[in-house]
Amino acid sequence: MQHAVGSPLPPPHQSGHGWTPAAHDPGAHHPGGHPGPAAHQGQVPHQGPAAHQGPAPHQGSAPHQGSAPVPPPPPAPGFAPPGPVPHTPHHVQAPQAPETTGHVPLPPGGPVGMPSAPPAAAVPDASTTTIAVLLIGPAGAGKTSVAKYWADHRRVPTAHISLDDVREWVRSGFADPQSGWNDHSEAQYRLARRTCGFAARNFLANGISCILDDAVFPDRPVVGLGGWKRHVGPGLLPVVLLPGLEIVLERNAERAGNRRLTDEEVARIHGRMAGWYGSGLPIIDNSQLDVPQTARVLDDVLARSIASPPNW
Repeated sequence: MQHAVGSPLPPPHQSGHGWTPAAHDPGAHHPGGHPGPAAHQGQVPHQGPAAHQGPAPHQGSAPHQGSAPVPPPPPAPGFAPPGPVPHTPHHVQAPQAPETTGHVPLPPGGPVGMPSAPPAAAVPDASTTTIAVLLIGPAGAGKTSVAKYWADHRRVPTAHISLDDVREWVRSGFADPQSGWNDHSEAQYRLARRTCGFAARNFLANGISCILDDAVFPDRPVVGLGGWKRHVGPGLLPVVLLPGLEIVLERNAERAGNRRLTDEEVARIHGRMAGWYGSGLPIIDNSQLDVPQTARVLDDVLARSIASPPNW
């Protein structure tokens, strides 16, 4: 799967930043510097009761030069006198607080390699292995229902990526094949397959299994299996879901909207799918199986595919 911001405002004046009133008060006393106005007028600042015990100094005269300066009392142990307050220029922005939401780096997605076969003594468990599955079948074969159920009941994180859902992300300008198959509908199918492939690679790279469903025809390997292999990788495990014609006709009749096809179209697609027999890909005839039963058979088929990946 954009906010315009303006220039930052200067920080507000605070105590100890930029300037202090004492630094600009002409009457303030500066140690080691020039005396304030009271000293220039010949007056002696009030010294408290102890100052009246001795003779007052001569009015208007400078302080006695022969007297030794009285050192300040030593600081208490462990006390460090505060240093001068640094001057903060007005154009320097105060440091920002760190982001509180954090940042989780994600590994980049790449071609999915073949799953490593376990030792011969061990039986592979498809329900706990991170894999990418391509569920192939005609309209009405139950691909979406089986894929969702299979993904929901796995013991490892699993995502279901439906080609039809991704294809229908296009709202304005959607090229509906039912209105006539043309270059626009073909291009949108290709774009949807590539988008699904990118998503699957990213999920797999981050430890999340994927199951994709598509009506891939055996007589168009470049567009079908060849395209999925390019988009996802050679480790994609294809499985064909192919019930009888009467079953897909019944299931298609229960559909609505642009997901429902004519009986002639369903029969034509089903006839082309029969070409998968003899291809070497695993085929599940779920004519007499419900969705949970088909999902269990799919786990068994995938366990054999992990142990001996198909050559496709």
